[in-house]
Amino acid sequence: MAGFCNSAQLIARAAMALALLMSGSHTAWAQQKAPAPAAAAAQPTLPVSLEQALYLIRSTLLTLNDANRTGNYTVLRDLAAPDFQARNTAADLGLNFLDLRRRNFDLYGVALLAPQFTDAPARDPQGMLRLAGYFPTQPQQIKFDLTFQIVGGQWRLFAIAIATPDAASAQPQAQAGPARPAAPAQKKSP
Repeated sequence: MAGFCNSAQLIARAAMALALLMSGSHTAWAQQKAPAPAAAAAQPTLPVSLEQALYLIRSTLLTLNDANRTGNYTVLRDLAAPDFQARNTAADLGLNFLDLRRRNFDLYGVALLAPQFTDAPARDPQGMLRLAGYFPTQPQQIKFDLTFQIVGGQWRLFAIAIATPDAASAQPQAQAGPARPAAPAQKKSP
């Protein structure tokens, strides 16, 4: 019985050590749990929680992925803001994302990886939410620049730009500027 207790204690200690290792250092954990009042006041307030930003990015890109796989962009369009719907037909979206669809580019990497923001989530003067960054997928990254508008108390897609540069060449450029849209989702003026 003594051997069983020692084994259980060792397993418990190993689990605790693993938990501390996975959450960073013990010092970082303690700092996050009780931040200094001055540090908390200096941090900018985000317009949405990081969880909500992650949800908006993933759900939008996975809906786009489904649209690319099926060739049917009506759900992507119908879930977007009325202004987006007025500017884009489902056929327009099909043309805008034709390159991704022809290449069978799989966006499912966004479901598993954490995005890297190139700009902090922010609201513009019109109240639009902009989320820009990339997913560090290989061999090509998935760069995104998404804008959302509040409609009926929910964030809905207002604008979308996606690019898929090579991961090796995109890494240094990720800090240099915004994502180059591979398929802007706006009607082109004649």
